Amino acid sequence: MISNPLRDPRDRRLPRVPEPCALVVFGITGDLARKKLLPAVYDLANRGLLPTNFALLGFARRDWGDEDFAELARDAARKAARTPWREEVWERLASSVRFVQGSFDDDNAFDELAATLGELEGSHGIGGNAAFYLSIPPAMFPVVLKQMQRTGMADSTPGRWRRVVVEKPFGTDLASSRELNELVDSVFTAEDVFRIDHYLGKETVQNLMALRFANELFEPVWNGHHVDSVQITMAEDVGIGGRAQFYEQTGAARDVLQNHLLQLLALTAMEEPVEFSAEEIRTEKLKVLRAISLPEDLSTFAVRGQYEQGWLAGQRATGYRQEEGVDPHSTTETYAAVRLGVETRRWAGVPFYLRTGKRLPRRVTEIALVFKRAPHLPFADTDTEELGHNQLVVRVQPDEGVTLKFGSKVPGSVMEVRDVSMDFLYGEQFTEASPEAYERLLLDVLLGDATLFPRNAEVEASWSVIDPLEEFWAGTTPQPYRAGEWGPRAADEMLAAEGRRWRRP
Repeated sequence: MISNPLRDPRDRRLPRVPEPCALVVFGITGDLARKKLLPAVYDLANRGLLPTNFALLGFARRDWGDEDFAELARDAARKAARTPWREEVWERLASSVRFVQGSFDDDNAFDELAATLGELEGSHGIGGNAAFYLSIPPAMFPVVLKQMQRTGMADSTPGRWRRVVVEKPFGTDLASSRELNELVDSVFTAEDVFRIDHYLGKETVQNLMALRFANELFEPVWNGHHVDSVQITMAEDVGIGGRAQFYEQTGAARDVLQNHLLQLLALTAMEEPVEFSAEEIRTEKLKVLRAISLPEDLSTFAVRGQYEQGWLAGQRATGYRQEEGVDPHSTTETYAAVRLGVETRRWAGVPFYLRTGKRLPRRVTEIALVFKRAPHLPFADTDTEELGHNQLVVRVQPDEGVTLKFGSKVPGSVMEVRDVSMDFLYGEQFTEASPEAYERLLLDVLLGDATLFPRNAEVEASWSVIDPLEEFWAGTTPQPYRAGEWGPRAADEMLAAEGRRWRRP
């Protein structure tokens, strides 16, 4: 193969296109596939990022033919596509769409799936390469994985690759996550397992590394000498929707704290990797996750809540226990907040406050570094009454961007210093819209790039943080908060106990 002398092989600016391959989606008729995966496949095709020889293979219980499935896929993709709809792009995709009907314990259905995949090698030139997306309840993972092992679909060879994508939650505690990891790794090799956390596919999360390590401006103050505390918030204004069965078994801590928020904490607190590679970034994140410490007084610094009836955006919102499918006496939390420490030289003594909740006033995810006050102010107290802490806020969603909050003199003949903000918004600065997280992550799976995917050790380190919390909360009743409020009063008291307060996003 002749290399291009005008192109640096390390140049990441040119788009990468995967080898010929197939994407096999289990649970193709579910919400995730219809709202996220199928639109992401269309958007990738529309951007020219899928190989010419590509096939989409769906597996579900519905009794459909290829045409029926293609129609459902078209409607789902058109409804939620990010890029403009082009019929000719979909027509090219539709010619490579196949559907296999069956249940997960049906040997004949999996034999047919394996045969169909083999046929696509000849008819569509996919080269035997395939990625399997498990868009199914975690309880079904063992059945499907064992079927794939039985049929040989999971076997990579020197001439073809086979990869699997596993959706969170990765188990329900440390023991079950280890069991699941061992099962997945016994069917696929560890390098071929992609545990998807869609938050890591968001542009602003990746920009966190660029913000820190590509600039000299921030890194010198990104430590405990200058930072007073770090607040990481993931707030949702919606309830549980139709996910009562899942949510009753999971709760806010297992659903969000264990994966999304601890991954954001790891990216915020990690040291600079020696190179921008999957292995080196994971190494630094793992150091942080293993350095996390829980507070001794969990009764004060670990709070969970459950929303009650209230008002949100002018609409009456029902309480959690009144949601369809929820136990009227449920003790499942819809809100969780905790104070964590990171026992490294950089972050010793700096509290990390994490919170997540449903039915909060607005949908927002952000990472806020709250800086210490200036040690000496040559101003009278009255000059700075309106001045708060300097803050650097990375907004992950919505209104993706970065805000810097600092003090400035108010115009006039007197000295008065007040907080002002400087904003950088992705949508205003760049003409190209940010791709959806699933676009980026699906493409990375097909390319075999594991940079944004947690490995076993990260998942297990995260459960080591969550398990003691779940054990402490077991048998207790979550504290109530009204829909439309920023969580239970105990969450405010948690910060007030140390002279701090939550930032209002």
